[in-house]
Amino acid sequence: MLYVRRYLEEEAAVVTRRFGFSVSKKVGKAHDRNRVKRRLREICRLHSLDWCGGFDAVFVARSGAADAEYSALEAAVGHLMVRAGLRAVREAEPPKPGP
Repeated sequence: MLYVRRYLEEEAAVVTRRFGFSVSKKVGKAHDRNRVKRRLREICRLHSLDWCGGFDAVFVARSGAADAEYSALEAAVGHLMVRAGLRAVREAEPPKPGP
């Protein structure tokens, strides 16, 4: 689950991206919860430039997150960010001249 707070355009922190993580005890023991948080934190770090700025996001991990593979978590985070409308629009690279 994802909760998002967008900044107003007038605010100075339009490029800020802040992430929070909530993992309840239903997910598992402390080492399981910490592993889920580490994985989510790394996914956000690696993909932070793929998302637009000006928001705070809080990810709430569900009980299945402890058993999920890294790639499944990565896909779920990407899907949630697209659904929230936070995917950055990147300009296409100009084609390289061929020989």
